[in-house]
Amino acid sequence: MASVLVPVAYILIVFGGLFVFSYFYRKRAASRVYGPYFPTHAERNTYVTLLQKSNPPASDALLKSALVRRAMADVQRVLRIREDKPALQNLLQKGAIGDDLWNSLLNAEKELEAEIMEVVAEANSFVEGWGQVIFPTANEMIANEKMRTIFERTPELRAELELRYGVKAQSQASMVPVQLIPASQAPQRSQTPQTPQTPNKQNGLKPPAPASIASSDGEGSVTNSPRSSKSKSKKRK
Repeated sequence: MASVLVPVAYILIVFGGLFVFSYFYRKRAASRVYGPYFPTHAERNTYVTLLQKSNPPASDALLKSALVRRAMADVQRVLRIREDKPALQNLLQKGAIGDDLWNSLLNAEKELEAEIMEVVAEANSFVEGWGQVIFPTANEMIANEKMRTIFERTPELRAELELRYGVKAQSQASMVPVQLIPASQAPQRSQTPQTPQTPNKQNGLKPPAPASIASSDGEGSVTNSPRSSKSKSKKRK
């Protein structure tokens, strides 16, 4: 009987200790406050401040602009969470980071979901149905701002590259390739001179050539003119 009670008591002690440890650990973890994953949401604070302004109240155009800026900040946070979450999950599985950073990311994800729902509700309060398109609009505005920043920094980057490599960048006109035509394919100018055509005064066309007829005595062709007919009659006589 004693040989059966010893293993049972051992199992009860081990599992009881594990249960007590997990209970207190979960209770401590639930009461722990994790640091924020993102800094303070300045765009949200600005919108709330403008919304609460009453003397004088903010205009609808200003409120809509502040709401769009708030949506743009939310889109940037969503993109960052999508990039950071798989990497942090890998690091957590390898033991490279602690649970604090992972739990902070999960809390930021939950807060961002609530923030998105609040922005959609605020957009619909201005114009019905605007909440469905405010985030795609904010995404397009972020892409436009990135392109404009790159375009504005082009002279600065060019000067930096010229200073680093000691080579002056070519102008855009000199970089255009010139297409050379071989001599065999070049059009050649005709050597035979062309006789100018005298246009007709009446209709602008070339006058027709006089008709030629053969003489009866085989002396060749002469022009059909009154003067030639008179000489011909004299010769026959």
